[in-house]
Amino acid sequence: MNLTFKQYSNKAQEFAIYNRDLGVYYLILGLCGETGEVADKLKKIYRDKGGVITDEDKKSIAYELGDVLWYLTNIANELGISIEDIAKLNLTKLYKRKENGTIQGNGDNR
Repeated sequence: MNLTFKQYSNKAQEFAIYNRDLGVYYLILGLCGETGEVADKLKKIYRDKGGVITDEDKKSIAYELGDVLWYLTNIANELGISIEDIAKLNLTKLYKRKENGTIQGNGDNR
């Protein structure tokens, strides 16, 4: 199934069942929780499997990354920003850093 960010964004809204008064605050907290779940899976892979990531692990991580994507998409929707625009902004920033020789390092404005 081919799916654009816009199509995903529209479909993801079908499952956006939360208190709209909390809006972006609820979603950002959810995003933090889901990224924590991704990190926890990786932690357990290092603890229990010596860091060897199996195909089953990849699938499990992919499910959690899907939840991360859902929250990210709905945060963008709440803010009125398209995921396409976020992707473009990110690539523009990365290309600028590459041109400036500042891919590595700290800080937003490098």
